[in-house]
Amino acid sequence: MRIQTPLDERFTGVPPEELESRISAAKALLGPRLLILGHHYQRDEVMRWADHRGDSFGLSRLAAANTDAEYVVFCGVHFMAESADILTPDHVQVVLPDLNAGCSMADMADLDAVEDAWGALGAVTDVERLVPITYMNSAADLKAFVGRHGGAVCTSSNARAVLTWALERGDKVLFFPDQHLGRNTAYQLGYGPDEMRVWDPRRDLGGLEERDVKEARFLLWRGHCSVHQRFKTTHVEEFRAEHPDGIVVVHPECAHEVVQIADQVGSTDFIIRAVGEAPAGSTIAIGTEIHLVQRLAAEHPDRTVVSLDPLVCPCSTMFRIDAAHLAWVLESLVSGEVVNRITVDPDTAEWARVALQRMLDIT
Repeated sequence: MRIQTPLDERFTGVPPEELESRISAAKALLGPRLLILGHHYQRDEVMRWADHRGDSFGLSRLAAANTDAEYVVFCGVHFMAESADILTPDHVQVVLPDLNAGCSMADMADLDAVEDAWGALGAVTDVERLVPITYMNSAADLKAFVGRHGGAVCTSSNARAVLTWALERGDKVLFFPDQHLGRNTAYQLGYGPDEMRVWDPRRDLGGLEERDVKEARFLLWRGHCSVHQRFKTTHVEEFRAEHPDGIVVVHPECAHEVVQIADQVGSTDFIIRAVGEAPAGSTIAIGTEIHLVQRLAAEHPDRTVVSLDPLVCPCSTMFRIDAAHLAWVLESLVSGEVVNRITVDPDTAEWARVALQRMLDIT
């Protein structure tokens, strides 16, 4: 359990301009000893201070490549900071400004549940021919689990290559924690619904019959992104009724029926490129987190960029980090105190690196 201690009055209720001044001063004092990373879904008040922007794994690789910084302040969520700690040298300290910044999808699969599933599957099928694949949006101990069991990590941009690799080495895949990315990728590879089953970790044998387990090529963990699952086919239909020439671009964490009728589907970086490459004057509906959508709209004033769901809510966990928490961790570092350090134990880190390296070797 991660519990963030409430900030005191030196950071709460402070005017935004004062926080900006304090962040700027602290960053200047720390100089090259500090590297601030900002995930695409963060608030603008945080992203303005980021030395690099990107997706979760891209930022972790940038952290690993740095040669000067002693402190990496990761403005993202817990699993991202863990990946950065796994990939950086021991002397680099990774800090997450708000410990409550997590990922509801990542929390839908934990090590105990995955180990229980593996044991149950081993009773009815040959797990030597079962390849576990975890999405990047998962805890470090799950990355280590797949490393130990011959599997790999994937991202939304390389899931197709990783699943192809897995099926060259085994008969079936256990994919977690996001069922939608697994399903959409399986369809991309030419597999049909009869070759997929959803594994419900709350039910005996995942809620499946033994025959289902044996026949399935893909066992998809019953997990989802709380933001991306909100996008519906009706949103696409309503947008196209209003904008017949509009472009619909969605993330592969969306449900398959939405992905099927979208014009373009891809990772966060893909979405950013798609907007940048769209003709001037285009109207583009984006099926992903609202902060990125709003930022793309501001960066491309010659295009109309809107959320596919006009009522979509921000990701409640991505939304946690704000200027007050960033000011707090930076001023703490200036005073010599490292708060909210994220560390992964050596054994877990070693096996997680194995799974991450397999992904890099594949792609």
